[in-house]
Amino acid sequence: MKKGEIYEGVIEKVDFPNKGIVITDGQKVTVKNGMPGQKVRFMINKKRSGRAEGRLLEVLEKSPLETREPVCSIFPECGGCMYQTMSYENQLKMKECQVRELLDGALNGTDYQWEGIHGSPIEFRYRNKMEFSFGDAYKDGPLTLGLHKKGSTYDILTADDCQLVHEDMTKILTCVHEYFLKRNVSYYKKMQHTGYLRHLLLRRSVTTGEILVHVITTSQEEHDLESLKEELLALPLEGKIVGIMHIINDSLSDVVQSDETRILYGQDFFYETLLGLRFKISTFSFFQPNSLAAEVLYSIVREYIGDTKDKVVFDLYSGTGTIAQLAASVADEVIGVEIVEEAVEAAKQNAALNNLSNCKFIAGDVLKVLDDLTEKPDVIILDPPRDGIHPKALPKILSYGVDHIVYISCKATSLARDLPAFLAAGYKLEKACCVDQFCQTVHVETVVLLSKGEIDSKKVRVEFSLEDMDMSEFQDGATYPQIKEYVLEHTGLKVSNLYISQIKRKCGLEVGKNYNLPKSEDSRQPQCPPEKEKAIREAFKYFGMI
Repeated sequence: MKKGEIYEGVIEKVDFPNKGIVITDGQKVTVKNGMPGQKVRFMINKKRSGRAEGRLLEVLEKSPLETREPVCSIFPECGGCMYQTMSYENQLKMKECQVRELLDGALNGTDYQWEGIHGSPIEFRYRNKMEFSFGDAYKDGPLTLGLHKKGSTYDILTADDCQLVHEDMTKILTCVHEYFLKRNVSYYKKMQHTGYLRHLLLRRSVTTGEILVHVITTSQEEHDLESLKEELLALPLEGKIVGIMHIINDSLSDVVQSDETRILYGQDFFYETLLGLRFKISTFSFFQPNSLAAEVLYSIVREYIGDTKDKVVFDLYSGTGTIAQLAASVADEVIGVEIVEEAVEAAKQNAALNNLSNCKFIAGDVLKVLDDLTEKPDVIILDPPRDGIHPKALPKILSYGVDHIVYISCKATSLARDLPAFLAAGYKLEKACCVDQFCQTVHVETVVLLSKGEIDSKKVRVEFSLEDMDMSEFQDGATYPQIKEYVLEHTGLKVSNLYISQIKRKCGLEVGKNYNLPKSEDSRQPQCPPEKEKAIREAFKYFGMI
């Protein structure tokens, strides 16, 4: 089996998050973006250390699990809803099995109470936020507005019947698309850095129906958007547009951000209600994208936290403070720590909105903030980003020796990697469950309750080192794929192995002797742009490499 060779086989199972397993000629091959039972054709694109990865080329035969027809016109070209032809019941079963397998492996046979998987209250049209891109579906084709074609950085498919969003969003997308298509307005080309239209960002409250519309462009052209505003406000919607913004973004990277925001109509925020609390949400505020499933998730978290009367609760990686505020109503004090300053400001505003005076939110990296906190927690809530908890932050968290820790994970593989450290510190996984916030997709949330049991935490000194945990995902601080994923998630930038190795050398970090070096002195290599270098350095800091 060699790189470039093409094979056929049946996907026997799918490991979290979307790693299909095919056995061909006695060799195990990982093929992403498939379903169990599909017969597929794939090309070997990676092979090392006895492991092989293949790129899906074609689905030759449907899976027996594909029992329903596609619900939108761009499936399967669009990579957004991989599992929409599978019944929702089977989607939940598959995700539950994936997570249980990871937890069982991490716990090495230790018993715990599994409480199943909780589905989303609604299977379709659940997203309260969506970012659409302007582009074309093929080179020099007509203007499109929608989602990236699966596996493509450039091709955009018009998502005018996307089933993940409310019909109001679809009507707005169609209106904006036709408006600019009629006027032959250019879109931003990422390689040439030329053009005008970039993104359409839509946010819609489930409980109030309030909608924010954001048209994101460069400053390279000037267009009068007054008539677009009038067309949008005339649309027959179930909800109501409360704000229309024109956002100027001249960043070279393909990320939604604002250099300047012009309010064309109304306001730049709306309100959402969650479990009796009111939240003010603005353009870039983080909020769970499935409001109804978030209520299910936070109800479980609140149950797992238990009685917090007269207790101090640490909510680490607190985001906009939703969980902190749910705990605050019965706690003595809740302290939230979040690295994104905008999220911390939103958390403070929302706490004031809900008349909660016992919440304190701190902007900073958990790794560093814990060194400066004088308060001692009775309960800790962890809701880290996809990469999980930084390995250097884990000993600090464990050293508090609290009786109960609730860990919420949006990436079960990161949770499974972190669990052995908790076990080594004397914790037991009491119970766990999943909540599906992202129907039709590969993602699922996992919630676990870790307890000290009958151990007197005040008399236990936690002796813990990095050797106690599985560090395979943090070799030399982090692997190249982890650095790429971190940079993409936090900045929207895509960086290559070449750029990472260049910045490693600049930082004095070890790189393979000849890894990504020019083949000769006369060879010319592209050099890492300043904004990508900054993003890579931030990733190095996050993983404790510099």
